[in-house]
Amino acid sequence: MNRFENKWMRAVLPALLIHCSIGTVYCWSLFKGDIAAYMGQDVGDVEWAFSIAIFVLGMSAAFGGKFVERDIQKSSLLAAVFFVSGMAGTGFSIVQQSLVGVYISYGVIMGVGLGIGYLTPVKTLMLWFKEQKGLATGLAVLGFGLAKVIASPLIGKLLGARDSEGVLISPENIYIMFYILAGIYMVMMVIGHLLIQKPAGYTEAVVQGQKFNYIEVLKNRTFIGIWLMFYLNITCGLALISQEKGILVFIGFGAVGLVSSLTAIFNAGGRLMFSALGDQLKDRNAIYKLIFLLSITAILLPLLLDGNGALMTFLIIALLCIVNAGYGGGFSSLPPLLADRFGLHAISTVHGLALSAWAIAGLTGNQLATFVLDQTGSYNVLLFVIMALFGVAMLISIFVVKPGKVELSSEAMEQEKTLVTS
Repeated sequence: MNRFENKWMRAVLPALLIHCSIGTVYCWSLFKGDIAAYMGQDVGDVEWAFSIAIFVLGMSAAFGGKFVERDIQKSSLLAAVFFVSGMAGTGFSIVQQSLVGVYISYGVIMGVGLGIGYLTPVKTLMLWFKEQKGLATGLAVLGFGLAKVIASPLIGKLLGARDSEGVLISPENIYIMFYILAGIYMVMMVIGHLLIQKPAGYTEAVVQGQKFNYIEVLKNRTFIGIWLMFYLNITCGLALISQEKGILVFIGFGAVGLVSSLTAIFNAGGRLMFSALGDQLKDRNAIYKLIFLLSITAILLPLLLDGNGALMTFLIIALLCIVNAGYGGGFSSLPPLLADRFGLHAISTVHGLALSAWAIAGLTGNQLATFVLDQTGSYNVLLFVIMALFGVAMLISIFVVKPGKVELSSEAMEQEKTLVTS
């Protein structure tokens, strides 16, 4: 059994199994129209299930951090139960043609599984990879980004053939798909639950006995700055990603599916690349400065060279790829940045609080893009707005999120010393 007691079997593999399962939430666009058609509902009404899921993800992470700190075995099992139950419940709700049931199953129940499951592997990975925390979290969050790439072909196969208008030839496949996926992800997440384990020598009692002051963290200038720049990065990313197809159609580029796959690869690759690069830098906040600078530059170039032709097409595709990479990199770089500022003693709790920014951005990102386009009808204006928000995030990163570890209370400092020595 000793050959299984290593960071790859006890941290990386379970993290990938859990995140590759819950990351399927980003496949929503592949079947939301089929759900609406089967239930006789407007796509806009069904769309709220996804928004609810992302909101509940962020909020369950915010309030579930201390539970994850206490026992990752229980949290990984709870994540599996909620996620799989929510997925199977979504299939049942579709059969019953209950829109409220879809909101509850896909949005609330699955959302809780998403939040707890997202948090569970992160601290364990950083404990196993003490000198490469960025690489560790990059590996975990990489699974969340890769989930869409891996699951999309399977979902297409399960949904089956379509007619000339894109309607499913076998409409019942939409709820059968949810039942099958629930079974597959139950196996994957249970295996992840059985494998995940913190390294020998880590004293669990340190976490169980600690007192965490939520107010102290929420009022902290550094935490507020990190929360805001994380929120702005997600909001800008979602605003652009949600309009990806429309922008490509507008410039006359027809291979939308090819670009969608390419941006998904950049999204996943950015999660690993940016966080791993952070391990080589003196201050991990420099990663966010790099993300914002690259994003601003990528947006500015097509705006300055406004026109048509092959160059403009290349610049737009490059823009979508770079923003997707920065969007993913912002997620994977967050836990090690928080660990550097606030220590490892309560990283799951602090990380969970920061993920509440994801909850709010999930409700505002898409809507921001829709509002700007409704008011102006111009993709150029939308790009200017997104660039301005990236600029604000850059200023926060430079002037608010200062280098150095945040001063902890005396009790927290003692717990941190105990954790390090153990």
